[in-house]
Amino acid sequence: MFIQTEATPNPATLKFIPGRNVLPTGTMEFGSRDAAARSPLAERLFAVDGVTGVFYGADFITVTKSAGEWQHLKPAILGAIMEHYMSGAPLLADGSAANDESADEDDEFYDEADSETVGMIKDLIETRVRPAVANDGGDITFRGFKEGIVYLNMKGACSGCPSSTATLQHGIQNLLKHFVPEVVEVRPM
Repeated sequence: MFIQTEATPNPATLKFIPGRNVLPTGTMEFGSRDAAARSPLAERLFAVDGVTGVFYGADFITVTKSAGEWQHLKPAILGAIMEHYMSGAPLLADGSAANDESADEDDEFYDEADSETVGMIKDLIETRVRPAVANDGGDITFRGFKEGIVYLNMKGACSGCPSSTATLQHGIQNLLKHFVPEVVEVRPM
């Protein structure tokens, strides 16, 4: 098994590409050891000293560290990923292929009168923003729309990334304002 690694715009996060599907649909984020209990792979990764976050995409895993140098952490992380795939264990402890999208949608907020605008915003995020953000080892999801302000949730490599503010303000905000005149600002949540 050959696992590729890629740097991300976030120096505290590294992208691991195992050469196979990771999560069939959507994304999943684990921000703590407790949250990782639902995934044997995430548990293995959190067992590596210094790991503080794990994120699954379609064909990649991003790992966030709090301390230590990547040259010291990378071998243990690669070993944990390889052990998981060689063991044949399921990605999730319950054997499901779930993701975070239904929970994300349950927490959305916007006025029903804005549903057409929200539909356009979500479509732009899905087709133009998420693919680019996934290339950087992360994800971005719609959280809400109120008084012209779009609220987005940054995940994976994008969460806590030094360039995420610039991405939101200059990239995503400009895109949404161009196509959806009702948008006046984009903010992280």
